Amino acid sequence: MATRARGWISPRPPEFPHRVTDPRERRALVVELVLVFSITLGLSGVRSGLSLLDALLRPEPLAQQQVAINASRAALGLIDLLKQLLGVVQLVGWGALGLYLLWRAGIHLSRIGLDRTRPGRDTAWAVALAAAIGLPGLAFYFVAWKLGFNLAVQPSTLDEAWWRPVVLTLSAFGNSFAEEVLVVGYLLTRLRQLDLSENTALVVSALLRGSYHLYQGLGGFVGNVLMGLVFGRVWQRTNRLWPLIVAHLLLDVVAFVGYAALRDHVDWLP
Repeated sequence: MATRARGWISPRPPEFPHRVTDPRERRALVVELVLVFSITLGLSGVRSGLSLLDALLRPEPLAQQQVAINASRAALGLIDLLKQLLGVVQLVGWGALGLYLLWRAGIHLSRIGLDRTRPGRDTAWAVALAAAIGLPGLAFYFVAWKLGFNLAVQPSTLDEAWWRPVVLTLSAFGNSFAEEVLVVGYLLTRLRQLDLSENTALVVSALLRGSYHLYQGLGGFVGNVLMGLVFGRVWQRTNRLWPLIVAHLLLDVVAFVGYAALRDHVDWLP
C-alpha cells in the first residue's frame, strides 16, 4: 500500500517518448511550446489575468461582479449561432494542433491514451473523476464567491433558442478537448521529452490550467489548479486521455446546460 501511494506521489515516467538530448532539438521543442501556447491557452491565461486585475481595480467587490462563460456574440440569432459554432471549431483546432505536432514527431496517439481499446474502463474512470471533482468543486466555488474571492460566474447567458442546448454541449466538448489535449497530453509529453521530473511537469500543467480561469477570480484559479493536479496525475499514472476528456465534458455539460435550464427558476444562482 505504501509503495502504491509513493507511486502516485512520485510516479516513474514511462519509457516513451524518447528523451531529447540534442541541444538544437531541445531548443526547437521549447520554441514549439512557446509558439503553441502563445496562440492558444497560454494567451488565454494572460488575458484572463488582465481581466482579473481589471475586476480587482473596480470599486465593486468581486462577489458583486458577474462574468459569463457562454455569452451572446451577436444580436441576430443566426449570426450568434454561427459565431458560437466558430468558437467551438477554434477550440477543437487548438487541440488538433497539439495532436498533429505529436504525430509529426512520431508519437502515436494511442501512446497518450487516445485509442478505443478500453471504452468501459475509460468511461468508468471518467464518471468517477467527474463525481470526485464536480460536487467538491461546486461547493468550493460557492464558498469562494460568498467570501469575496470570486466573481459571480454565469456558465451561460445565451437567450432561449432551439439551438442553445446543442451549442452549450458542443462548447463543453470544445473546452474539454482543447484543455485536456493541450494541457495534459501534449504539454506533459513534451515536458517528459525535455526530461522535467513528473512532479515539476505536473505543477507547470496545473498552474497553466489555473491561469486561464483567473477571469473567474482567485477561487476559480485555485479550484482549477487542484483539478489540474488530479487530472494530470491520473494521466501520468494511467496514460489514458479519454477519461479526462469525457470527465471534463460531463462537468461542463452539467454546468452549462444545467445552469441555462435552472437560472430563471431558482434564486440562489448568480
